Amino acid sequence: MTARPVRLGPRALAALVLISVIGVAAFGWPLLADADAAVTDHAQDAPWLFAALLPLLVSVVVATISDGGMDAKAVAMLGVLAAVGAALRPLGAGTAGLEPMFFLMVLSGRVLGPGFGFVLGSVTMFASALLTGGVGPWMPFQMLAMGWFTMAAGLLPGPDRLRGRAELLMLAAYGFVAAFAYGTVMNLYGWTLVPGPASGISFHAGDPLHENLVRFLAYVLATSLGWDLGRAVLTLVLTLAVGPTLLKALRRATRRAAFEAQVTFEAPGRVPEG
Repeated sequence: MTARPVRLGPRALAALVLISVIGVAAFGWPLLADADAAVTDHAQDAPWLFAALLPLLVSVVVATISDGGMDAKAVAMLGVLAAVGAALRPLGAGTAGLEPMFFLMVLSGRVLGPGFGFVLGSVTMFASALLTGGVGPWMPFQMLAMGWFTMAAGLLPGPDRLRGRAELLMLAAYGFVAAFAYGTVMNLYGWTLVPGPASGISFHAGDPLHENLVRFLAYVLATSLGWDLGRAVLTLVLTLAVGPTLLKALRRATRRAAFEAQVTFEAPGRVPEG
């Protein structure tokens, strides 16, 4: 049986839904802004998003603790995996999109569940930004996108339905496709900052939504497709090559930690009279 240290209870689910709604609004609001709006990009809203994101992440952790799905051992594992993921990111960041941390997020989200996955993805991106000096207005958007990326791996069909090679192929395929999805979502942040309204791929504030979406698709194809392809291929290769060993190690660790085991106290037996 596969144990999951974070059980997604009703309070944790409500917190994740709230974060996701705020995240979708944060990424997409420029598409609905008027042409004469004072602000039509993400240059000014990042500090506010970051200020909202941190307490919401804490609320997910608190909610999972109160729902009985997380204890001190799960928090410790969260810290260890976040540190490993943060250490992996500098190994390939800035080189044709080769980012080895993505395969770790796929496997961790698979084994440890969607609630744990969202927090892990966000915290890992935050820690890696501090480690690499990549702190900027884009960071809260990266945290959200990585949280969704890792959470979705925990929402795939359960290990009781897929095992062995079938499970590994599913995870590799998910990592390949989701790597493109991550890049596309992050492009919504950078696209609104591209100057030059005369460009055929630039964001035009106030234009109809479908026209801006066509320009956005052209922007993605012209600017980031090659970068996302490198990330996707590396994630697929590492998942197939290292996945079986790492899945076993993560599952063994969760079983030994017995995250969901309930502590019970029994009355001592009577001492026989002598």
